[in-house]
Amino acid sequence: MKISPQWIRDFISVADDDRQMAEKLTASGVAIEGFYNEGLDLVYEAEVTTNRVDAMNHYGIAREVSAIYDADLKPVAPKLPATQKQSNFTIQIDDAQGCAQYTARIVRDVKIAASPAHIAHRLELIDSRPINNVADATNYVLQELGQPTHAFDLDLLEGGKIIVRRAREGETLKTLDGVERKLSPEDLIIADAVKPMAIAGVMGGFDSMITERTKNILIESAWFDPASIRRTSKRLGMHTDASHRYERGADLGITSIACARVAEIVLQTAGGQLEAEIDVVGRVVERPTLSLSRTDITRILGTDIPEQEITRILRRLGFTITPGRAANGTASTAVAGPAATIGSGGTRAAIAESVIDFAVQVPTWRLDVERSIDVIEEIARIYGYDKFANTLPLFAGGVVDLPTARKQALLRSQLLALGYSESMSSTFIPLEDARAFGGEQPVQLANPLSEEASYMRTSLIPGLVNQAAYNLNRGNTDVRLFETGDVFELTGDKVEERRRISFVGTGAATSGGVHVKVQPYSFFHMKGDIEALLGQFDVKQIYYDSHTPEYFHPGRSARAIADGATIARFGQLHPEATAARKLRQEVFVAEIMLDRLFDFELREPQYKPIPRFPAVGRDFSFLLPDEVQFERIRNSVAALRIENLNSFVPVEIFRGGNIPAGKYSILLRAEFQSSERTLRDDEVALWAQQIIKALEALGGTQR
Repeated sequence: MKISPQWIRDFISVADDDRQMAEKLTASGVAIEGFYNEGLDLVYEAEVTTNRVDAMNHYGIAREVSAIYDADLKPVAPKLPATQKQSNFTIQIDDAQGCAQYTARIVRDVKIAASPAHIAHRLELIDSRPINNVADATNYVLQELGQPTHAFDLDLLEGGKIIVRRAREGETLKTLDGVERKLSPEDLIIADAVKPMAIAGVMGGFDSMITERTKNILIESAWFDPASIRRTSKRLGMHTDASHRYERGADLGITSIACARVAEIVLQTAGGQLEAEIDVVGRVVERPTLSLSRTDITRILGTDIPEQEITRILRRLGFTITPGRAANGTASTAVAGPAATIGSGGTRAAIAESVIDFAVQVPTWRLDVERSIDVIEEIARIYGYDKFANTLPLFAGGVVDLPTARKQALLRSQLLALGYSESMSSTFIPLEDARAFGGEQPVQLANPLSEEASYMRTSLIPGLVNQAAYNLNRGNTDVRLFETGDVFELTGDKVEERRRISFVGTGAATSGGVHVKVQPYSFFHMKGDIEALLGQFDVKQIYYDSHTPEYFHPGRSARAIADGATIARFGQLHPEATAARKLRQEVFVAEIMLDRLFDFELREPQYKPIPRFPAVGRDFSFLLPDEVQFERIRNSVAALRIENLNSFVPVEIFRGGNIPAGKYSILLRAEFQSSERTLRDDEVALWAQQIIKALEALGGTQR
């Protein structure tokens, strides 16, 4: 957001120039990331964290400057006419949970015109477009005090009243941007006696906006429940300056002052007669009183900060400080808090009977401060992080690895050695990806960042494919990435969290050279990498079949089963999924279920002496039906339990030519070897006959 240092100086006087002041603000936690213009028109580009709504305005920044420089902060005290006519207009709060307080001021006989140059210029400096003197007054106060306000054309409000209520089924409202909005019973609205006039905390209505024909106005200033405004803003897809602040928690005690400040500017720029304030409280929202111990401050910060400095910092920031009671229950003399006009509301909770150094009353504008540790953080950042010694914290325990840490580290190092680069993608994905790449019900976020990030990921594959696409679209055609992370699925009412490792490959598998031909990354490269990873674990039996999800290419994908459990799925991404992401080359993806793989122990290296006796090989050439896969062949031969059968592997497969349709020719090679003696020919012949009979039982014909 943009902040004018000259505007800050309306409330505080410091000797440092604007750039020096920016450096100290940055060091204290309000980051000034850049500057625009020069001289009196200099503007800060400030990065204010989302929890610090109190600093999203010039007076809030001035309060920070006050604490940094230990300078007095000028209070905001609007000057209004001493005589104000009582108003017969009424305010009615039907939803006290949604609206804690509503303040209104009526100004009659205003003259709508352009704002004076000094107001228009300040708004333009911070990228707020001037509209007219009344609308500009509300925008000016928003930027000055951080409190959203709104002005209605009083003559367009029916029934002489404002009602703060939930919308009724079927109600609509045309907002200031000209869009007709369909309201929900969850939406908090501002209505007159007949119809909705504004969406509370989000945007005013088109039919009651200020125009050149406006003569009488009603200024509103209210405190709305953050959760209610957040739900409405997200549902309607509306993000405004007002909703940005209300969603995060506006000042509980500023509604009356902000309303008076708008009225003051309106009287100065548009004239008119001011009526008395109308203020209605729906419910009292109290801020807590926190216990603060000097011992805890020293223990957490590692530095003994003087009590006078602690008191000074907290008072400048608006906290009210009371010394704790002694052990015998005798109350100590109170230390007065700041004489602040803004945010002085709230009641003081009882101080605990135990010995504490301070009882700290949290100001109404600091909704982010909820615990004592939050107060200690305030002390630390204003005291200055540069004043803390560079020491390591004391640590009496030991680092304990998770049970799966060694296994996960081995997989990571293996993938890095295979040429993959580690990456990290978002945990949130769109609904279509969550459904396409997940097997169960996806988990929807209650408060998503966007429509494209509204569900928890059900697979790591979408994120990796998007990263591969990012590389391909920028000319990097050879991509190999992997990621380790959690995926989430909803089983009944319970969210299941499972550990996965996935990788993606596309482009060239080898770089080539003078004597080496470049090989494109293929299914077999990925299968080899899968075998290298699974080979690190002590799995008794592992086989592969073609049962894979629909997002894989049929015929170019496989599933790995280890001791009866699906352990991995891999292969080429389906052409439809590739086309949807506008990828122009084949992309291969794999996903390994770590929660299942980690049930196996790591394979420990074992020494095995080289056999002293020769091996005997036999080849078998068979015609087999297409439905007979090698896994069935291997299982049939394994069932023979030939003790000296060292290996049994396929050598080549052939289809076409003189091979009948529906069949294929396969060459199989068996190797027999004993570690104790030389095998006899009759033994090998007997075993070969057993293998032939097993293959014939599968429907095979020896060639």
